[in-house]
Amino acid sequence: MEKVRRAIAVEIESPPPELSAVEEPYRRIVEEVAACVAERGTLEREKYNELYRRFRKQYPLPAQLIQQAMNQGVEIGKSFLKLKRNGRVYKPRPEVGRVSIRFAKDSWSYRKTAASTAPVKIAVSLPGGRREIWIKPHRRLWLYWWKTLMREAELASTLIVKRRRNKWYAVFVFDVMPKREPPAEAVAFDVNENTVAVAKVSLLATVDAVARWNRQYLDPALYFIRTDFGSLAKRYEAVRNAKLEELKWKYPYAGRDEEERRQSVTDTREFRKFARRLRKRRRKEGRVRQVAHEVTKSHAVIITEELGKNPQGEMIGVEKKKKVKKRELRHRVKQTPFRRILRAVEDKAAEGEGGSVVFYVSSFKNSRMCPIHFALLKNGGGWHALHCPPRPRRG
Repeated sequence: MEKVRRAIAVEIESPPPELSAVEEPYRRIVEEVAACVAERGTLEREKYNELYRRFRKQYPLPAQLIQQAMNQGVEIGKSFLKLKRNGRVYKPRPEVGRVSIRFAKDSWSYRKTAASTAPVKIAVSLPGGRREIWIKPHRRLWLYWWKTLMREAELASTLIVKRRRNKWYAVFVFDVMPKREPPAEAVAFDVNENTVAVAKVSLLATVDAVARWNRQYLDPALYFIRTDFGSLAKRYEAVRNAKLEELKWKYPYAGRDEEERRQSVTDTREFRKFARRLRKRRRKEGRVRQVAHEVTKSHAVIITEELGKNPQGEMIGVEKKKKVKKRELRHRVKQTPFRRILRAVEDKAAEGEGGSVVFYVSSFKNSRMCPIHFALLKNGGGWHALHCPPRPRRG
């Protein structure tokens, strides 16, 4: 049975100054190795050893931190090459803005104090030696820690430490073994710009002899989950443009050279603070999780449309002759997280204690053709209802 990986982040209380001192050298190593992989296509063993020896002399970091930084750089470089092959990035080399420091096995430990059940310490290997750090555990960490004690999950050997908005977090990784039960429903959903259409049918009312007796009681649940991704993108764009118009006269120029090039207002501190207060990304993520929770809250067979690598581009007609010319509509479609919702549903279904399984159906003529007989559907006289024509008998 395949395990599901979960990452739980807890805040670090009073982080030591060695963490801040490690962050920048660690990031430089990751960035240089990622650029090397993006340029060469791979990182041979000889080149890996050469870079490792140079980093050991250049940066006063423990050996395991240098190895983890190099491995992380290799992963970023390979991911960059994959995105570049798919046409999703056009930069010549990957740019690493911020990194997560990884501590491998034997370079960190987890210990609970004997005086209290709530405070917890972790010990990590830093340039000054082994340091103990207090963390602030929460309910979700205790949940997965209890699953680990009950042998329903395993704690991974790697600890991740990262900084976000001047706060340090320790990320524990758990491999969870989900419980399997037979599905009780069939759930089909379709993602639109502002809504997600959901249909639920009970499998117990549609099987064998019970189906003939229960057919009169069969009532599929059809409803919409309102997400307003398009409305959120439209509102965010209007507010953002208004703020940019206000600030472009306050920050007219980036320098005093002869060309007097205009400064990008989006790079100013004032605009970045304003954009964070809008919480666009957090709101979208919250609505994605809401949809995933609603679709996977029961043990079900989940069915949805198979999307391509670039569903937004296919909808607005990037590769077609007939393109969507309205700029506002193109922007709203681009901002709708179609694939993120599918990934969240897959992830939630795999984690759940039920036997939920996600199946993808082809979108090729699925509104005009019968998926069983592959015959053209015909109008049966109902409102927006098409039916498969009866097949002629042979012989």
